[in-house]
Amino acid sequence: MAKGAAQRVAKRSVGSRGSASGASAPAPRLLSGGNPQVPKGDGDGPVRAYIEAMPGWKRDVGRRLDAMIVAAVPGVRKAVRWNAPFYGAADGSMGWFLSMHCVTRYVKVAFFRGDSLEPRPPVGSKKAGVRYWHIHEGDAIDEAVVTGWIRQAAGMEGEHCF
Repeated sequence: MAKGAAQRVAKRSVGSRGSASGASAPAPRLLSGGNPQVPKGDGDGPVRAYIEAMPGWKRDVGRRLDAMIVAAVPGVRKAVRWNAPFYGAADGSMGWFLSMHCVTRYVKVAFFRGDSLEPRPPVGSKKAGVRYWHIHEGDAIDEAVVTGWIRQAAGMEGEHCF
């Protein structure tokens, strides 16, 4: 891996455009930082609702991350809790390995065992073992690095938080 790969995480740019979900239901309320308030639930449906409610350019980031996770982890388990999508190993025995959350200026991706990933995601946490990756508008995403993080994280014991 090239030096500084975790900081660069660069290859293709994240778009600055957003697209309408086309749904007839009222849009979920956006909480502070633009995080969608979506009812908790298990499966692809609640996660899809969260992603489609992400504001502006963040929606494209959410769609792209979700597609990368689904491609990297066959049968990935999905849920929405605490107004955030969670991803876990298919059988559920390993817990949750990743979550994302909208904040004012970026999308925060949490790797629950991020200290064990190579290279480590760039942002530390007060919670032991957790590392973050912040995606800002216009940032580029190195899909090889991110897919590596996802695959590594999915193979580790995750969080059993609910």
